[in-house]
Amino acid sequence: MQRLVSLCVFALVLSVAMPAEAGIRIATVGPVTGPLAALGEQMLAGARQAVADINAAGGVLGKKLVLEVGDDQCDPKQAVATANRMVAKGVVFVAGHFCSGASIPASKVYGEEGVIMISPASTSPKLTDEGGPGIYRVCGRDDQQGGVLGRFLARRFAGQRIAFVHDKSAYGKGLAMETLRAMREAGQKEAMFEAYTAGEKDYTALVSKLKAARIDVLFVGGYHTEAGLILRQMRAQGLGATMVGGDTLVVRDYWSIAGRAATGTLFTFAPDAAKSPAAQEVVARYRARGVEPAGYVLYTYAAVQAWAQAAEKAGTADPDTVIKTLRKLRLQTVIGTFHFKPNGDVNLPPYGIYHWTNGAFEQLGVIK
Repeated sequence: MQRLVSLCVFALVLSVAMPAEAGIRIATVGPVTGPLAALGEQMLAGARQAVADINAAGGVLGKKLVLEVGDDQCDPKQAVATANRMVAKGVVFVAGHFCSGASIPASKVYGEEGVIMISPASTSPKLTDEGGPGIYRVCGRDDQQGGVLGRFLARRFAGQRIAFVHDKSAYGKGLAMETLRAMREAGQKEAMFEAYTAGEKDYTALVSKLKAARIDVLFVGGYHTEAGLILRQMRAQGLGATMVGGDTLVVRDYWSIAGRAATGTLFTFAPDAAKSPAAQEVVARYRARGVEPAGYVLYTYAAVQAWAQAAEKAGTADPDTVIKTLRKLRLQTVIGTFHFKPNGDVNLPPYGIYHWTNGAFEQLGVIK
């Protein structure tokens, strides 16, 4: 009897220790909390729906996917700590991170530990140029986006006074520098180049400089929170300059912060994936739940899809084998059909130009 009781206790302890969901662990990591949480919410919406749809179709290799969620708040140190936690949990793939400044140090952890990472949003060239095998992205790069923006600024605002400001982050400064370089190559000179500090609330000193320089167009290399505040304070001081930014203005919180001052803001983002024929069934499921799959929702969904297809084709979730498959596989996703280049970048279509009006953004066209 004593032996029977001991075996029962052991079985009970084992059942508690073992996770109820025995499946393949993957993760999404981004700014779940903090000032950029609205962008993290887009990632979560994408990853959760992708996992739900894949599991409903039978999972991957006959096993259910178990989604872990990590919060790095776009902070490099927190990103490394979160990456290590994901490794400790046995995650084999991460859809993330979001900010380049967080993705780059986190990618070092994943590279050393053999975890595949596909970012839906990080645009710094360093991510893939220095990331090594297993590090990918389904978005564009700063040098691509900056080229589009620089040429667009030179054409659209020829002869006008254009200022550049950035938040000193890997993303913000990198995009501003690439855009400036491309604009200069297209024959347009800047009127000002300044840095600002992210997280502040009062940008009146910066706005006063812009006003004194009679700026017509302001390019912001940074995130929607500060861009919205700067724009609102520009209007308060009577500066009517057009704001132009990158892909992080693709979040509705930008309008919440700037209000009607955001009308006419221009920004770049990939061509609207929600209009793609390949995305229509997924888009319908989102909208049936009252969720608009804007911004990085479908890009995170596609990152999960890409990994899942490669694992199925490889016949295993072992990262080394999946990496070999990702190198040669043509992937069918909600953002279109694509393949990864040898360095982990993706051969997606060119960027589109969008503008804000009436509380929403819409695509004006695609620019090469």
